[in-house]
Amino acid sequence: MKKLALSDDILLKVDKPARYIGNEVNSTIKDSEKVDIRFAFCFPEVYEIGMSHLGLQILYDMFNRRDDVWCERVFSPWVDLDKIMREEHIPLFALESQDPVKKFDFLGFTLQFEMCYTNILQVLDLSGIPLHSSDRTLDDPFVIGGGPCAYNPEPLADFFDMFYIGEGEVVYDELFDAYKKWKDSGKDRTAFLEMAAEIEGIYVPSFYRADYNPDGTIAAFTPVNAHAKEKIRRQALADMSTTTYPLKPIVPFIKVTQDRAVLEIQRGCIRGCRFCQAGMVYRPTRPRDINMLKETARAMLRNTGHEEITLSSLSSSDYNELEEIVNFLIDEFHGQGVNISLPSLRIDAFSLDVMSKIQDIRKSSLTFAPEAGTQRMRNVINKGLTEEEILEGAGQAFEGGWNKVKLYFMLGLPTETEEDMEGIAVLSDKVARRYYEIPKEQRNGKCQITASSSFFVPKPFSPLQWAQMYPADEYVRRAGIVQEAMRNQLNRKSLRYNWHTAELTVLEGVFARGDRKMGTVLEEAYRLGCIYDSWNEHFRYDLWMQAFENTGIDPDFYNLRKREADEIFPWDFIDCGVTKSFLRKEWERAMNGEVTPNCRRQCSGCGAASYGGGVCYEGKN
Repeated sequence: MKKLALSDDILLKVDKPARYIGNEVNSTIKDSEKVDIRFAFCFPEVYEIGMSHLGLQILYDMFNRRDDVWCERVFSPWVDLDKIMREEHIPLFALESQDPVKKFDFLGFTLQFEMCYTNILQVLDLSGIPLHSSDRTLDDPFVIGGGPCAYNPEPLADFFDMFYIGEGEVVYDELFDAYKKWKDSGKDRTAFLEMAAEIEGIYVPSFYRADYNPDGTIAAFTPVNAHAKEKIRRQALADMSTTTYPLKPIVPFIKVTQDRAVLEIQRGCIRGCRFCQAGMVYRPTRPRDINMLKETARAMLRNTGHEEITLSSLSSSDYNELEEIVNFLIDEFHGQGVNISLPSLRIDAFSLDVMSKIQDIRKSSLTFAPEAGTQRMRNVINKGLTEEEILEGAGQAFEGGWNKVKLYFMLGLPTETEEDMEGIAVLSDKVARRYYEIPKEQRNGKCQITASSSFFVPKPFSPLQWAQMYPADEYVRRAGIVQEAMRNQLNRKSLRYNWHTAELTVLEGVFARGDRKMGTVLEEAYRLGCIYDSWNEHFRYDLWMQAFENTGIDPDFYNLRKREADEIFPWDFIDCGVTKSFLRKEWERAMNGEVTPNCRRQCSGCGAASYGGGVCYEGKN
């Protein structure tokens, strides 16, 4: 029996002690003396959120298939344990061995959301690892980051030894092999970083220098080490059927946010929504083999005992064999109490038919994502969804027995007018009206339409990366316009409206498009006590504003100014396949309200075909 890093006394003092004890079903235990590389995989959030992340399960399984690697998990301790660990000088530990993170060869972070950045500093600090990569010695692990936020790694550049740009299945084996060679050589840390920089997709920030214009924009971004490449090429798999997939996912002891088996049916999206970073950086769309999915589903449910399986994709309706995999799951697990979950569906007759088979209509709600309240605005963002299609889908759903609908919108999009804002309420009311067109005796009680709006944040490698944002009070004003319009609708009693935190949006925008200077603000905010910033009860906007003031950095520079066509962005050194010229062309089409067809209807020459697979090559072999 392994010795826990925390005593029983401490575990009894904290909320949900099962977050910290490890030893869950399907977790991997190895002999630390018989492996060459120990990798601590950190999701810098609380356990329940981290354990819901598919990428963690995929890389954990992939790394541990190697006999010479032991991958363990690390999560941010919740605030109660954080306080005790600091008072008692208890170093942060990995779940499987309970060994201190500082003993590991690598500490890898998945960077899913900008507002977890202070938690990264928390993990480094509690582990006893110097915050700055320049201060680390041979006694410290190499700190590596990956995931969606690594597409602009610059705000975190001072804290990371390297970043992996792209999909983890591609070159990690090459990196591990290089590490073993370096370890045997007895050379210094820089020597390994130079070896890593030679590997496609690995970015070593200390090997680059940013020079600035007098106005604060970037003048040049230059390699300062002979091993550093001018462009870092995103790593992506051409064929998703050749990859490993976890057949025995870890089963947590406690309920986590996504407590189910997850089956990724494809990667990428054909739709081309202009606000969506994922839709661009995961191009081209690449499906998984249908037979592989069937076998994987069987194995995962057999090996976990989960009572629900989710089909995961950016746009599940665009998976060509969706009907086959859904019918397989319905037939295969009939009578076994297994629920099937299908997020990211376009609401059409087929989708509604499927959902009526797999959901309890009386309890479930349907989700639409119109994103904007008017057709003009949906054309600007290239949503590819008309009001007629929205109302037709809602009508079919209501006639099928549903009476609860969730509608997701964005506020603060470029070119947005008051009419567009009020359009959110008008469209919500039209959906409700469609329900009440059904004869009263055929209705399923009253309908409930819940409209939610987040505030738009421009992301790197999306066509709207040039967009200006707004101050927090302007976002609140716009939400107020929508709320007032909701009150004026005929079916207002059937409508509910809620919106995202405006101050969080401001910070998310600063870090999404920030440069290296943001590292000083981040460090100052952490020093002032900022942590778990995505949790409303812990978010301290006043401390963040204090951090900006203390460091002399103006957040408005990153959010409110206009960006010119030729501006050098902090992430321009990354080649993600989709070209900057294509993104600029899409920005201009957005400003003109022009719609771009999806990838299956017409190739728009985005550049993703350079990866040699997926939808770009359908029907061409």
